[in-house]
Amino acid sequence: MLERSIIQGRGFKNVEENGRITGFQVVLRNPNYRGTAASLLDGVEVTVDGEHWDSHVPLWTLQGQTHTLDSLKATTDVRWQLDEYATITVPKPGGLSAGVHTIEVTIYLRRPYFPPAVSRSAFPASAQATIVPSVPTGGIRHAVSTYSYSGDIYTSMSLEDVMADIADMGATGIEILGEGNIPGYPTPDPAWIDHWHAMLERYSLTPTNYGSWIDTAMWHDRDLTEDEGAAQLQLDLRLASQLGFSSIRPKFGVTSFQLDPHPIWEGVVERSLDLAQELDIVICPEIHSPTPIKHPVTQGYIDFIERTGSKHFKLLVDTGIFQTAAVDDGHEGIEVEDGKRPAFLEPLAVPMADLAGILPHVHFIQAKFFEIDENLHDLHVPWEDIVTTLQDAGWEGWLSSEYEGRREPYRGREQVRRQHALVRQLQAKHG
Repeated sequence: MLERSIIQGRGFKNVEENGRITGFQVVLRNPNYRGTAASLLDGVEVTVDGEHWDSHVPLWTLQGQTHTLDSLKATTDVRWQLDEYATITVPKPGGLSAGVHTIEVTIYLRRPYFPPAVSRSAFPASAQATIVPSVPTGGIRHAVSTYSYSGDIYTSMSLEDVMADIADMGATGIEILGEGNIPGYPTPDPAWIDHWHAMLERYSLTPTNYGSWIDTAMWHDRDLTEDEGAAQLQLDLRLASQLGFSSIRPKFGVTSFQLDPHPIWEGVVERSLDLAQELDIVICPEIHSPTPIKHPVTQGYIDFIERTGSKHFKLLVDTGIFQTAAVDDGHEGIEVEDGKRPAFLEPLAVPMADLAGILPHVHFIQAKFFEIDENLHDLHVPWEDIVTTLQDAGWEGWLSSEYEGRREPYRGREQVRRQHALVRQLQAKHG
């Protein structure tokens, strides 16, 4: 599915030939109301951060064929359809730097049904887009949570669009929300499961973490029993296994503002460990703000790990606990009194030493963030400290982007690209 903007966020990248970066590419949708013969195209001007290329300079790739403007005008069997994009390649030795760039384009096409004086039509557009560097070799692995696309997914983006976005930025893992992303949950059509695996193969993605819920207060007159909670967790374990996931995050109902899990959690997990071992899936409860690492909730999970000795129960850390500045954008669905922020949007600023101390128990990290500016500066989360701590410890698990900021259309997909550009630069710097 194409974006509404003429300049597409996906496909903006440097081009490498024979080990050298020779230019960059930007992807455009057809700005007209109908498809057109490629011979009617009259070039595209491109300006990036003030540097300009005339309309005859860029190469065009349409329907799998790459042309100069002159050879494009001579074609007889190439078209630019409304549902297809054009890839524009601009020569620039060394390419563009990693980070956010301002792009301006003007597409020219001839419309013979207009009077000759105005038949050459100009379609200008501008956008900001991010060049994401390659993932450094070894160490941290990069994934993205579908939660980052909330509001866009199933409206302006399909699940396949999300997977294409993740692959386009060079990430290799996908994290999903079971009840949020599986049609027909909890019993999806087998044909959808086949389609899921086909999409994973198409975009070279690895299923990482499966988000599930155990709604302990599901009934108005009583809480779930341990057996009922275990049945829910085991249903999701089996479904996660069918889809190829290696870990599952059960979000238990809580009993306090410090996110103390409902007392059935321990019995539910203990009843499910044999199945987790059989399916080779790690059960990962989440350490989420406003609960710090040094807290009875976290310690309770660690005690359970040590008591059972299970390799299939570990921790999931949400990086919101490391916030050093408050988030003032509010949070969808949360009502507050007297203008107070929800506690989990306040800066908890958990020390990096606390993270280092529990890393042997950490299986997965949700890279929670709220906003990264045009200079790749995160306004709330100290990524340099986090990346350095993980690299110093030799941690090689999944770092999964979880954007939780404002939900204007397409904002999440651009913010995720910025986060990957930021984190990968820090990896390279401290690697």
